[in-house]
Amino acid sequence: MTERATIEARRRSKRAMFAAGVVFLLLTGGALHAQQTQRGKAIGKRVMCMCGGCNDAAGLCTHTGGTFSGPCETARSMQKEIDAHVSKGDSDDATLDAFVEEYGPTVLEEPPKHGFNMLAWIMPIVLPLLALVVVWEVVRRWRHKAALAPAGGPAIDDEFLSRARREAGNDHVE
Repeated sequence: MTERATIEARRRSKRAMFAAGVVFLLLTGGALHAQQTQRGKAIGKRVMCMCGGCNDAAGLCTHTGGTFSGPCETARSMQKEIDAHVSKGDSDDATLDAFVEEYGPTVLEEPPKHGFNMLAWIMPIVLPLLALVVVWEVVRRWRHKAALAPAGGPAIDDEFLSRARREAGNDHVE
């Protein structure tokens, strides 16, 4: 084989490998990107990553550190599971219920708005208002107690008073 034929063979080989790579990326593009739909991304933001190393939503997991920065394996698998539910046509609530069944209620980004969990929604509003009322009442009571009372005590004998004035240098008597 001549040198020119060898160079041409290498070029064809490189083109074929490039074309195979492009075809591979097109065919597996859904597998490489965990969430393609807006709905899947929105549900991913409502579910916590359960890896235990971050406190992010599965759709927002950045899990920095180590040799990578990005969604951890747990978040990626959760995103794929969300996409599977979305592609089956499950509703958002059915998808979230499946995650609650698998991981428990702590998987939800925000607690459900019913039952005992209503306290998590009500307390941030009620506690500051209650504290304001308590402070108002304490200040009101302090203001009423702050009124000055006239000085009292036993009456001073005139003899002691005149003696005190003499010793102080005030000889005039009132």
